[in-house]
Amino acid sequence: MSLKDIDINEVTYFDLNNEVNIPKDNQIQLSKDQEALAAFMKENVEPNVKRFPSLKERFEWLFENNFLERDFIEKYDLAFIEKLYAFLEKQDFHFGSFMSAFKFYNQYALKTNDGAYYVETYLDRVAANALFFAAGNEDLAMSLADEMIHQRYQPATPSFLNAGRARRGELVSCFVLETTDDMNSIGRIVNSALQLSKMGGGVGINLSNLRESGAPVMGIANSAGGVVPVMKLLEDSFTFSSQVGARQGAGVVYLSVFHPDIMSFLATKKENADEKVRVKTLSLGLTVPDKFYELAKNNEQLALFSPADVQRVYGVPFNYVDITAEYDKMVANPEITKHYVPARNLEEEISKLQQESGYPYIINLDTVNRANATDGKVVSSNLCSEILQAETTSTLNDEQIYTKLGEDISCNLGSINIVNMMKTPDFGASVETMIRALTFVSDTSNLNVVPPVEHGNKLNHAVGLGAMGLAAFFAQNQMYYGDEEALDFTNVFFMTLNFYSIKASMHIAKERKETFHNFEKSAYADGSYFNKYLEENWQPKTDKVAELFKGLAVPTKEDWKELRADVQEYGMYNAYRHAVAPTGSISYVNNTTASLLPIVNRVEERSEGMIGKVYYPAPGLSNETMPYFKSAYDTDMRKVIDVYATAQQHVDQGMSLTLFMRSTLPEGMYEWKNGRTNKMTTRDLSILRNYAFKQGIKSLYYIRTFTDDNQESGVNECESCSI
Repeated sequence: MSLKDIDINEVTYFDLNNEVNIPKDNQIQLSKDQEALAAFMKENVEPNVKRFPSLKERFEWLFENNFLERDFIEKYDLAFIEKLYAFLEKQDFHFGSFMSAFKFYNQYALKTNDGAYYVETYLDRVAANALFFAAGNEDLAMSLADEMIHQRYQPATPSFLNAGRARRGELVSCFVLETTDDMNSIGRIVNSALQLSKMGGGVGINLSNLRESGAPVMGIANSAGGVVPVMKLLEDSFTFSSQVGARQGAGVVYLSVFHPDIMSFLATKKENADEKVRVKTLSLGLTVPDKFYELAKNNEQLALFSPADVQRVYGVPFNYVDITAEYDKMVANPEITKHYVPARNLEEEISKLQQESGYPYIINLDTVNRANATDGKVVSSNLCSEILQAETTSTLNDEQIYTKLGEDISCNLGSINIVNMMKTPDFGASVETMIRALTFVSDTSNLNVVPPVEHGNKLNHAVGLGAMGLAAFFAQNQMYYGDEEALDFTNVFFMTLNFYSIKASMHIAKERKETFHNFEKSAYADGSYFNKYLEENWQPKTDKVAELFKGLAVPTKEDWKELRADVQEYGMYNAYRHAVAPTGSISYVNNTTASLLPIVNRVEERSEGMIGKVYYPAPGLSNETMPYFKSAYDTDMRKVIDVYATAQQHVDQGMSLTLFMRSTLPEGMYEWKNGRTNKMTTRDLSILRNYAFKQGIKSLYYIRTFTDDNQESGVNECESCSI
């Protein structure tokens, strides 16, 4: 028998899995999930894994048949590889649920060219990752194998899927690009979108520097086409370019709320938009300085500034002007063309579109830059709104050759499984292993098809270590999402993670005698970054959280003081270390909850192609934990914002924060609804956006709405960032 011969009407695992959704004696049949898992392994996996007499013969077959690269394996003696495999087998790994095994073997495991047999198991994929990312370092390979087989660390899908494969895409998850106000830059951006989409990963592009529609070009009035035609070009590029047919390219465009094309930009996503301007697959995001919130609060007119005029007056592209600080001067300056719109009208338009489509994403730009510890300005983000790094612009000549190479962004991601991480024997050693694995991807990525991205990567060595499973950890430890104990745990966990990632980056800099570009101009170098950790007490505040961290080395003020001295002496290798991405299929493989978000359902129903419905009970669901697993749609979103804001204090980049709303809101959830309609309105979204801003949230991803006819509306997550 082979995978092609499997008759879904004869195997038992789908039927067993479906019984999870059929209550018995008023109880969820959780045992059926484990029965389905056992049946899947017995009926699907075990008979269809290609076997070999020895590891040596297995690897030779994989090399000869172009499944694995030979080079990374040959960096090790066979005796060591056998030792690593013996260690992995001794750990006796088992998937936590039917969905975990099903997702891995359907989406990640290597199969023969005809799809008839698996040529690797989960253990094999972990081994390939460990050997690949360690690049010949036996100690690191063993440490990585340890972290991954215990599912404390999970590389992002592009890395986990492609590591070591002979036929593969790139390991990097996402990119951020910037365009300037000239045709050469626009042309190059379109080409970059094509190249990066082919490579894999979502692409974020900032269009704020482009002059508005109808602006003069070379003195000729009403000549500029504005941002919308460029958006259409980019959408076509992403649609055309794919990862060798694996999936369509994906991109997001960002625009400043102070750009004159803001209304037409938002209108491209309206359901009734004209086909000439409507964008169907391109995501939209806004960069929002503090001044916008002030103007909306005071119900004032909002000035929209011509980017070309601003650049001429200030001598830098529009993106790099501090609008909050310069707003009044710009309004008063007759050399800058201005258009006006009531600030609250624009705020309502944003809420209307979020209610209708889930877009736009929101980047609170001044919040981001106040927290940015490196030299330079953050002006944009990526497809999932969690990558927030400083950029510099490039200049090109008429041959589209770079005369000044700026710094654009690439980022490779990975996530900690919080539930399993809290069982680690050594928190610091685990984090160091993860940072080194991510740094390897940055060091070895070949991104020369887009020179500013290659340049930025070589200078900054940026990585994005995130986390998932926070809601599962809360529930399994009987904490309500967003309560005092939950916030206390979130605070201590991410503070501890931040400490050990800085320490790891310092160790790499010390070993290599190399720091990230302009380290000496950073808040790390002058020590100011560490002030809050020296001035405040970040130890657990509740007895329960203190008990949970018992045995783990939670850093003290003295530890932070010592780390500050080491960083000032040796530097840091990675300009950026953390970003919390939305975790998709990979969180199922890890049998945990996605990112830092609450669950959607206690038993999640997923449609899996031609197979039909597959059911996934919340990880750790039991009679005891049931009350603590509450749907995001029944959760006050201010609690979600509070959890993210607590973590954000220690995360140097951003976090993909999704808001979950119902078309008809639960009674009593939001006090401002008392005496008003219980239907979700634009006012509700405006209040929550402003609450997020006040709590220090850097970015809001998208809005998901559960409609009255039991459907979910909103936008689809990026496959690359949904790690």
